[in-house]
Amino acid sequence: MESVIFNAQEIAPWAIEVRRALHACPELGFELPETKRILSEGLNDLGIPHASVGGSLVGELGAGDRVILLRADCDGLPIPEETSLPFAARNGNMHACGHDLHAAMLLGAAHVLKKREKSLPCRVRLLFQGAEETLQGGAEVVRAGVTEGVEAAYMLHVTVGSGLPAGTVVIPPAGRIAPAADLWEITLRGGGGHGSDATLSSPLLTGAALALRLSELFPKGESGALTVGALQSGIASNVVPHEAVLRGSLRCFDDDLRRELLENMAQAVAHLDGMEGRWRITAHCPVLQNHPEPRSHAAECLPRLLGAERVVTPTVGAGGGSEDFAYVAAAVPACMMALSAGDTPYPLHHPKVVFDEACISYGIAALVGLVLSD
Repeated sequence: MESVIFNAQEIAPWAIEVRRALHACPELGFELPETKRILSEGLNDLGIPHASVGGSLVGELGAGDRVILLRADCDGLPIPEETSLPFAARNGNMHACGHDLHAAMLLGAAHVLKKREKSLPCRVRLLFQGAEETLQGGAEVVRAGVTEGVEAAYMLHVTVGSGLPAGTVVIPPAGRIAPAADLWEITLRGGGGHGSDATLSSPLLTGAALALRLSELFPKGESGALTVGALQSGIASNVVPHEAVLRGSLRCFDDDLRRELLENMAQAVAHLDGMEGRWRITAHCPVLQNHPEPRSHAAECLPRLLGAERVVTPTVGAGGGSEDFAYVAAAVPACMMALSAGDTPYPLHHPKVVFDEACISYGIAALVGLVLSD
């Protein structure tokens, strides 16, 4: 175990450079040409065969009938970055959820595992997944067969502002740990015309009123959220727009409540006076559940590897953010863990969030340890 820590620390500077290269070129959804190029070059340098599968990059090393899957997402968000980092993105997108760290840690783990390939207890499948933020990538890789033959799957997701030292691993309990999510879109059409006519109907004003109404639908005290993330309408100050588009998300642990809320949203759109409304769900992922066996394995081996002070095992693990790793966890036994990336005044998905790269060596060690101690 000490040698794993040493190897992880040894390769961490290289992984940090990979992370910074990825951070500087965040790409969206499945459209990840530069991201895949960087990762593919790293895998080529290691002599690890890989291919594009289901819109993602999949590599494999080791031998034998047993397969363990290690997964990292690698897409970004359409958020203009506002950090002062020398490697900050300037293309209008941002790795504000830490997927650049995830991919760099997995590539670093691949480097360490490749050195030990002849002594690996199983085959290791490396999944660099696209389109997590759009909740599409997880379902696609499962449909493409990436989880076939997999005995257990693991992933680490960085978190900030937890108060835990960078590099601390949080292993949630078995059971439901992340809510189901629906991404939705509402298009309103009607009215519009010259800005001097106060009698004209405005989809923009109707959309604003609808956004307020929707934000009040989610019952207080329930776990989850109904969020309006965008209201787009109009381009000129002297024109009443003829269209407005609202986009948002619904996150919910309870299936009955989810169905009720979706029905209420549809009814709210259907009963807009004098306005044509179209409502649709653009993406969905189920509740994410940690399975008992891989979770127990992580809780047993990681304290021995990282030290008990670097591993937290809370009794309550449900969080607010959704994860399309849920599709993998629905197909094979799986465990999602969190990795502290330091404290910052800004949360995930904020244009000013900055991650502590000191967490990277611990993430690499954890991924390697999960395989070697299997």
